[in-house]
Amino acid sequence: MEWPRNPPRRGVKNKNMSETFAEIFEESLGTIEMVPGSIITGTVVDIDNEWVVVHAGLKSEGIIPKNQFLSETGEFTLAIGDQVKVAMEVVDDGWGETRLSREKAKRAETWEMLEDAFERTDVITGVINGKVKGGFTVDINDIRAFLPGSLVDIRPLRETAHLEGRPLEFQVIKLDQKRNNVVVSRRAVLEQENSEEREALLQSLQEGQDVTGVVKNLTDYGAFVDLGGVDGLLHITDMAWRRIRHPSEMVTIGDEIQVRILKFDREKNRVSLGMKQLGDDPWVQLTRRYAEGSRVFATVTNLTEYGCFAEIEEGVEGLVHVSEMDWTNKNVHPSKVVSVGDEVEVMVLDIDEERRRISLGIKQCRTNPWDEFAAKHAKGDRIRGKIKSITDFGIFVGLEGDIDGLVYLSDIAWNEPGETAVRRYSRGEEIDTLILSIDPARERIALGIKQLDQDPFSDFVTINDRGSMVEGVVESVEPKEAVIRLAEEVTGVLKASEISIDRVEDARKELSEGQELSLKIVSVDRKNRNISLSLKAKAIDEERAAVREHRKKEGERVKAGTLGDLIKAQMEGASEGDSDEDARGREALS
Repeated sequence: MEWPRNPPRRGVKNKNMSETFAEIFEESLGTIEMVPGSIITGTVVDIDNEWVVVHAGLKSEGIIPKNQFLSETGEFTLAIGDQVKVAMEVVDDGWGETRLSREKAKRAETWEMLEDAFERTDVITGVINGKVKGGFTVDINDIRAFLPGSLVDIRPLRETAHLEGRPLEFQVIKLDQKRNNVVVSRRAVLEQENSEEREALLQSLQEGQDVTGVVKNLTDYGAFVDLGGVDGLLHITDMAWRRIRHPSEMVTIGDEIQVRILKFDREKNRVSLGMKQLGDDPWVQLTRRYAEGSRVFATVTNLTEYGCFAEIEEGVEGLVHVSEMDWTNKNVHPSKVVSVGDEVEVMVLDIDEERRRISLGIKQCRTNPWDEFAAKHAKGDRIRGKIKSITDFGIFVGLEGDIDGLVYLSDIAWNEPGETAVRRYSRGEEIDTLILSIDPARERIALGIKQLDQDPFSDFVTINDRGSMVEGVVESVEPKEAVIRLAEEVTGVLKASEISIDRVEDARKELSEGQELSLKIVSVDRKNRNISLSLKAKAIDEERAAVREHRKKEGERVKAGTLGDLIKAQMEGASEGDSDEDARGREALS
């Protein structure tokens, strides 16, 4: 603040007053230490809107800004004639004026007070006004002191908002004026105040006793309650029978609450408190009130990534797992289904009284779309839907009720690999399918596309099974085998080893494309849709058939004719040209 170059000459009202001041000045010269910074006592001789004129027994009066005399509440209470302590700044500033300071005098007074308090371990008053690294700053008049975080209370506090900005009592534990260092402790004051009450209270505390306390601090795991000189811990699990996320849901700092002493360790002076124990345990005989499968209305109390918690009665919460929220979407986020505070109908799925766990379901109180679909449709029904996704193993088709059916790759086309056939389809396309199977319990519906058309392969092998003789045309020839077209969209394989009884090294030397053949089916693989053919087997069958026919005829001739007929027939046969076999027969008869 700038001092006026020519401050008003004040304080000299009349001649008598001048004589009085002169006398005071003469008397004080021998006692006043004329050193800047000295604390002297002066008399207020004049007051205006901005300045206070103080005579301190020097050559001239000193002027001090009026705002230096304001109280903490902003009031000005000085009057002319009052004596005040001021600090001497400059005896002569070059203009013949003396500079005085009330603020420096107040700081000096505060330091004297702090020194006395430190020596006598007296209690002082200050105000916590800010946080710094490791603790807080405390204003003690015009001096700023440091309050370590560990010395704020008997127990460490995470929340100090209720202490800030109001007068509190402290004890000075370290003082160094040269370094402007003051350290204070609130904990020392509390320990001293509570020592006698604490001892008396510790003697009276008993486990199972109901007492009244005041909440003084909250942590993530519970609340510290002042029982009147002794702090007890009210753990979060002992606040309520239901699940709570933070102690602030039940209590706030400053609340007066009723608690029960659960455990008291006299050696360590530790007290464990409970609040839920003041009421009956709602989990007792819970299964009698809620049978598995029963439906109840519950209030959603909390949402998690894996489900939601719902309270079915005061103090009893159950978990609705995410898989029990929706029939069709197993990984839906709980927030998409319910919100905290919603009242929903749930079904009791399981109760574990020992572990205090209840499994609830929301979807069970709603129509199961799989059962509903099974009731409306049957195997063999034709159904239409949009393709929702295409995967490596098939096509998912959206059906009514927001459920999906699956067309496996093998059920897309009859005569084309599924990996190739699936490329003709795209997401969002509407297609017709045939229901192959419905399994509501496993939530599976199998669909088919190829089943909408007749299967030429199945039709062919139904008529022409293994051992049948068929006609075919050579479609292609390779050294080791040939592909034979048997019917529209039906082919068979003729291996080189099955072309002739004689060994065939290269089928291309025996067969040509477009050649018509008569073949025998030697095997049918319906699963892999393969037909194996053989020319060799056909030739062998024809030879065997000829032998059997010949033997049959010979047998009939022997059985039906007489000896004379035989001789006559032999003679006739010889005249017409007998076969070698007939000649051998004649020789045998002769």
